[in-house]
Amino acid sequence: MLAHPQLSKTYAIRGITRDPSKPAGEELKKLGVDVVAADLNDANSVKAAIKGSSVVFGVTNFWEGMDAEKETKQGKTIVDACKEANVDRLIFSTLLNVTELTKGKITGVAHFDSKAKIEEYARASGLPGTYFIPSVFMTGVLHSFQKGADGTYSYNLPFNSKTKMPLIDAAADTGAFVGAVLLNLDKTLNKRILGAAGDYDGEQIVREFEEATGKKAVFNEVTYAQFHSFLPAAVAEELTENFKFIEEPGYYNGEPEGALDESIKLVTDSGLKLTSWKDFLAAHFKG
Repeated sequence: MLAHPQLSKTYAIRGITRDPSKPAGEELKKLGVDVVAADLNDANSVKAAIKGSSVVFGVTNFWEGMDAEKETKQGKTIVDACKEANVDRLIFSTLLNVTELTKGKITGVAHFDSKAKIEEYARASGLPGTYFIPSVFMTGVLHSFQKGADGTYSYNLPFNSKTKMPLIDAAADTGAFVGAVLLNLDKTLNKRILGAAGDYDGEQIVREFEEATGKKAVFNEVTYAQFHSFLPAAVAEELTENFKFIEEPGYYNGEPEGALDESIKLVTDSGLKLTSWKDFLAAHFKG
C-alpha cells in the first residue's frame, strides 16, 4: 500500500502492535506509518487503536496460544471495535469451517473453525466486510523439503502427487490482495477473496523446485501416520487433520467454481503482482 501510487495517496496507514518500540515498529514509523499500541486481549485498547479508521484489516494468531476460544474472542473484539467506530469496511483474514463442511468427519482443525466463527459473527453484526482466505503458506512448503545424504531433496505428503494445493507467499502477497480489495470496494462488499497465487499439485511443486534451484528433488507419498510423525508434537494432530481436509474435500471446498481465478484476476487487473512458487524459491531458497 505504501508503494502503490493510488493507495498511498488515498489512505494514511496505521499499524497496530503490542509493542511499538520493537524494531519492526520502528521501521514502519520511518516509512511514515502511524504505529500505535493495542492488545487483542484488551478490548479498550483495540477500540482506541481503531477509532477514526475508515478501513481495518484484522487478523488473529491461533498459533501463539493454540486456544480456539481465545482466538474467537479476540476476533469478536476486532469486530465489536469496528462496529463501534462505524468503519466503512473490515477486511478480515478468515478460513473455512472444516467441521461443518465435512459434516463432522474432520473436527480437529481448530484454527480454521475458530476464524470461520469470527467471520460468521462479523456477517451477523451487519458490519460491511470482505473476507480474505489465505491458502497454504509457501514458507511451510519450502521447509517441508528435506535434504538427503546424497543431496537429493524429498517432499513428503500424505496424498498423491496430483492432489491440488493453493499456495501463497503470505508475507509478500497479503498486501496485494488487500490492496485489490481497497481498489474495488464496491465489487468486494461482503464477498470472500481467495488468497493464492495458484493451485499447485505435488508434481508441479517438485518440478518447479528443481527448475528454480537446480537441485534434484523427489515427491514421496507417505501415510497419514508417517506424516503425523514428521511434525512437532504440539501441532501434529492439527496439521494432519488439516491435510486430510486439503485432500478431501479440498482447501477451498464450497467456494464457487472459478472463484480462485476471479480473486487472482482482481489483483492483476488492479496492477498488483503475485508471487509464483518459482519466484518465491528464487528469493528464499538457501540450499
